Amino acid sequence: MRYAAIDIGSNAVRLLIADIIQNDKEISFKKNTLIRVPLRLGDDAFLDKEISVKKTEELIKTMIAFRNLMDVYKVSDYMACATSAMREAKNGQNIVGQIRQQAAIDLEIVEGQREANIIYASHIELSLERKKNYLYIDVGGGSTELSVFSDGEMIASRSFNLGGIRILDNQDKEETWSEMKEWVQDKVQNYKNLSGIGTGGNINKLFRMADGKDSDPITFAKLQSLYTYLNSFSLKDRINVLGLNPDRADVIIPAAEIYLTVMKWGGVKQIYVPRVGLVDGVIQLLIDKNFKS
Repeated sequence: MRYAAIDIGSNAVRLLIADIIQNDKEISFKKNTLIRVPLRLGDDAFLDKEISVKKTEELIKTMIAFRNLMDVYKVSDYMACATSAMREAKNGQNIVGQIRQQAAIDLEIVEGQREANIIYASHIELSLERKKNYLYIDVGGGSTELSVFSDGEMIASRSFNLGGIRILDNQDKEETWSEMKEWVQDKVQNYKNLSGIGTGGNINKLFRMADGKDSDPITFAKLQSLYTYLNSFSLKDRINVLGLNPDRADVIIPAAEIYLTVMKWGGVKQIYVPRVGLVDGVIQLLIDKNFKS
């Protein structure tokens, strides 16, 4: 049995096809195929408040390709979500209709809090040490989702309109930064020795560049020095010398700034990078829906 998750983000569009594994009453999944298409819808949505005709056509072509792949892989259930860019685009719902008509995919534009809840559906808390306190930071192209965990329970959660693409396009607002700072400082004041948990494509890349071992965190100091190192290269050299993909080479700088700033506000000295994201949460939601209803 296979399920599929589609994530239409502000920087890239992803399709995850996962094999569902039943072991007695234990249901888990193994990633089979992950495809990422760097459409960067956020540039249109944050600057023009709508997705252009050209980007809409590219998105629809991508969705038709995803539909064909799901059919070939014999996917039995799927869920498709669109996040920050489609939330802000005035023509978002119109595009949802076009995708339904031309690609036979039902797409849900999710609100910020629902986006956070889907990411946490991957049950990240099960891999945490229950006695520790955590600040969970998920940075996307258009939004940042933050949560505080203590004793394995989520204490508080909030989504902010701050992301890598939004900063690149100079569409981040001073008051949003202030709101986020206030929220972090208020929510963490009762918790000592917070560790961070980071998700998102940029922190995954930073983690790989740091040569981190899967179970080990990156220290704030290591992340800061990596950021300084990357920032010392021009965009062209980050692509040609360091070998970063063009759609990663620019956005990784503002994304790193968000992680570092939030960690500083929260007094977080190290951050774990479990390499899960929205698509993992979607697959888990499908498992919960089909096996626990």
